[in-house]
Amino acid sequence: MGRLFVIDLQGETYSCKHCHTPFALTDDLISKSFHCKHGRAYLFENVVNVTIGEMEHRIMMTGWHTVADIFCVCCGSLVGWKYEIAYEKSQKYKEGKFIIERFKVLGPDGGGYDMNEDEPMIGSDEE
Repeated sequence: MGRLFVIDLQGETYSCKHCHTPFALTDDLISKSFHCKHGRAYLFENVVNVTIGEMEHRIMMTGWHTVADIFCVCCGSLVGWKYEIAYEKSQKYKEGKFIIERFKVLGPDGGGYDMNEDEPMIGSDEE
């Protein structure tokens, strides 16, 4: 294994709930209105301290997308995905952006989010 470089973020951040590695600034948050298999998810313009997995095609509630899962660079937890290609014209704005599942992060106040059984298991972004 090589040397691990972690980017430190200044300001209010979202971070890994397992190892507290920062992922994104609150300024990079685009939307809190996304859903995934496990509940709510957040759309970010930029994230750091993640590794990007293999690209794959997925059918989601909003159509076909090519996405790549993203993992915490420190602990390896699966935390979300990156939109590589959106095939629907109305979904092109997602390309190059990142989804982080809410229950896998600590918020800017340091608090965690639990999965809510009342929330739908499928939604606007995950099959």
